[in-house]
Amino acid sequence: MTSADLTQPNPQFQQIDLRGQHRGMAALKKAMPRAIVSSEHATDAVASIIADVRARGLPALTELAERFDGVVQDSPVVPAHALSEALESLDPSIRAGLEESIRRARVFADAQMPADASVAFGAGATVRSKWVPVARVGLYVPGGLAVYPSSVVMNVVPAQVAGVDSIALASPPQKEFGGLPHPVILAAAALLGIEEVYAIGGAQAIAAFAYGIPGEGLEADSLLAPVDVVTGPGNIYVATAKRLVQGVVGIDAEAGTTEIVVLADDSADAGLVAADLISQAEHDPHAASVLVTPSTRLAGEVSEELLTRTALTRHRERVTEALSGPQSGVILVDDVAHGIDVCNAYAAEHLEIHTVDAAADAERIRHAGAVFVGQSSPVSLGDYCAGSNHVLPTAGTAAFASGLNVTSFLKAMQIVNYSKAALLEVAAHVENLSEAENLPAHGDAIRARRDR
Repeated sequence: MTSADLTQPNPQFQQIDLRGQHRGMAALKKAMPRAIVSSEHATDAVASIIADVRARGLPALTELAERFDGVVQDSPVVPAHALSEALESLDPSIRAGLEESIRRARVFADAQMPADASVAFGAGATVRSKWVPVARVGLYVPGGLAVYPSSVVMNVVPAQVAGVDSIALASPPQKEFGGLPHPVILAAAALLGIEEVYAIGGAQAIAAFAYGIPGEGLEADSLLAPVDVVTGPGNIYVATAKRLVQGVVGIDAEAGTTEIVVLADDSADAGLVAADLISQAEHDPHAASVLVTPSTRLAGEVSEELLTRTALTRHRERVTEALSGPQSGVILVDDVAHGIDVCNAYAAEHLEIHTVDAAADAERIRHAGAVFVGQSSPVSLGDYCAGSNHVLPTAGTAAFASGLNVTSFLKAMQIVNYSKAALLEVAAHVENLSEAENLPAHGDAIRARRDR
């Protein structure tokens, strides 16, 4: 299908026609619009940055800050007075918005806390699963084209609810603010009681969290002590860095450049759909905005609305580039059921459903970071004040990864407690299985207790 088949379409907003095509999941995944990014180039560049930070520490960070951020630093540590001054000068209306966002996020995070489990296999034989918070986390808050105090909230609140004792936060230094992160980000950190903040951006921040930075700082023997878990969104370089340090530290997910998919039928409001597609396109020129619909009428109307609204939005150049990129467009499907299959193949970070029976259709979605049901639940609500978390898996990783939540900062520790009598009840099974695996010393450890 060509753009001429739609009513006055945006010629830059591509159309992918999947009508009449009954593809399996693998074929559908290949048909999805995605950004054309050289992952090999990103991996090589990020691996070099990580190796440099790991080998040289603070000198590497200093050079990278000047190279990427145009900032000359003596130290990346944000002083306490900068945090308190940022909070004191925060616009009261912004503070009120952050406080409500924090309140709702904390309520939802509290409800997510998993319960411990305990099973008794008989007298004197118990196995427990106990949820334990990690000791220290590094939270990344991006800078770049926008300011993200909301990401401070989304990272910090679930970590605090999980019971993490040591929380460090990093955000890129800003030349216009004297080499410190944006003051609204500092104010949000102060509002949440975070005292350990660093002006470090990009892949180098992830490397610093993973391996630590020697020197004098908040920790007695280091400028920045290594962490156990790194979380937070970012661009492809941040997401790649998280992938490369995984195993040294835990990560939440590869929360890279943002994406939105809207599943809509004839009942949808074209203006609202277009507004939501633009809302995510303004994040980044590589942001993905995708409409999945069986309605050619809606597709045409949305294209018209995109033309009109893009011309009026503040970041029109960025939005235009995102909407006209290979990662964005309209996917035409046979019906809503077909559209659900397409959405599950895409595994979107954000999925909005604007259909006649949106609630029921939402229950049929298996792969998405977050699902927004109906026209009164836009993604921008989730970005700030829904109570949900906006740090979500991107680039199809929602097929196996979850959005940031309290369990991102918890680990399940198993506790086994058997009496001698309970051990003897299964002793023969353990001995027989150890022999079957050719690990006789395992059985000997049981016999030593039985004989004693």
